[in-house]
Amino acid sequence: MAQNEISVATIQRLPIYLDYLKSQDKDTARISATTIALALGFGEVQVRKDLASVSSSGKPKIGYHIRELIKQIEEVLGYNNVNNAIIIGAGKLGCALLGYEGFSHSGLNILAAFDADPSKTGKTESGKPIYSMAELSDFCKKTKVHIGIITVPAMHAQSACDALIEAGILAVWNFAPAHLDIPEHIIIKNENMASSLAVLSSNLAKKLNEEA
Repeated sequence: MAQNEISVATIQRLPIYLDYLKSQDKDTARISATTIALALGFGEVQVRKDLASVSSSGKPKIGYHIRELIKQIEEVLGYNNVNNAIIIGAGKLGCALLGYEGFSHSGLNILAAFDADPSKTGKTESGKPIYSMAELSDFCKKTKVHIGIITVPAMHAQSACDALIEAGILAVWNFAPAHLDIPEHIIIKNENMASSLAVLSSNLAKKLNEEA
């Protein structure tokens, strides 16, 4: 099945399956959808549908070959193709993302960060550089990077986004709590931490009321 036929909800669950599969003992060759569902707390029907969207190798009573399923999920997620990215905003969040090594396991390689504050330029503890915004366009053209990550305050998010697009960026991962106006050809993924916290708090309140 082509990747564009897979639902967004399924795509969001695939990394969870992948992490679980990779945590299995190397001597375990096969695993069933039932086992995965029980371990992750997902519905068995949902797991079967998700896995069927990326693999046709599952067999009744035998399950999936773990290594083969891992490879198939990684291909769908594009983990086998390293995507270079840059960050706009070298504050605490930007620097944390810049130094996070876990992205490499997901096929993302953050090359550098950019900031309007000249006092922040230089090498970070992770060894990755922070450049001035004036160097953004030339850097993007030389490295042919296509992903831009925005970690600036909301008031500067749109200008940061505009600068990325002008520099040739095709996909934006936005961590700023702001709506961005972008051309139709630009791919965008917004990470709204306030919304995530609201869901967490709401579910916690519900659980506490049930236990009261």
